[in-house]
Amino acid sequence: MPVPHPSSSPRGALTALVTGGGIRVGRAIVLALGRAGFDVIVHANRNVDAAAEVVAELHKLGRQGRVEQADLSSADGPSQLASRIQSLSLLVNSAARYEHVAFADVSRAQLEKMFQVNVFAPFLLTQALRPALEASGSGCVINITDMAVSHAYTDTHFFSHYLASKAALEQLTRAWALELGPKIRVNAVAPGPVAMAAETNDEQRRSILTRVPLRREGSPDDVARAVAFLAQAPYVTGQTLRVDGGLSVV
Repeated sequence: MPVPHPSSSPRGALTALVTGGGIRVGRAIVLALGRAGFDVIVHANRNVDAAAEVVAELHKLGRQGRVEQADLSSADGPSQLASRIQSLSLLVNSAARYEHVAFADVSRAQLEKMFQVNVFAPFLLTQALRPALEASGSGCVINITDMAVSHAYTDTHFFSHYLASKAALEQLTRAWALELGPKIRVNAVAPGPVAMAAETNDEQRRSILTRVPLRREGSPDDVARAVAFLAQAPYVTGQTLRVDGGLSVV
């Protein structure tokens, strides 16, 4: 499927960039922002066809959109993506790498790639797009982290390098809120048991959900609604909104 041709947004329109916006949680975020009145630039790396389908859904909602392809795991991927964006009011750092690897087996290359996608790419994108976000008059950055950073709810022995990267991104959320204010707000959404990883077996799933006050697994739409809320909450910055069915209070 061809990538839709970039289209211009009406003067004064809110424009968002969602990294990893073609599938799963990223896809839900794109559509929630479209329903909230945003035009959306959908970033993808391998899932370009899926991203193009999301853009088609945006058009049905009466919003503008386009796909921008970039490999955020490469050193110059973030700068290449940022160079193709002229105006922006919202950046959602949703693209993420996840691996299920025992701590003893994590290689330096795996650790570096995890941090490249989950930490360095959001850092460099936010840095490069800061002027555009400030110029918008309503600049906002939302990072997608993970509630397991502070409340482990499943076997954490096999993704410590992933948790380390998400912990770094959550701390950056607070640091950026201080440094980029007052022109740019920065918040995070930390999903809990939402669209659980394929490695989660039925027994683990049952064990997790018996501890969730709402007794059910969350959906990508639950995360997307939280992102849309933070995008439109002008007096909220430096906060992490946990979307976990109440698990973090148990």
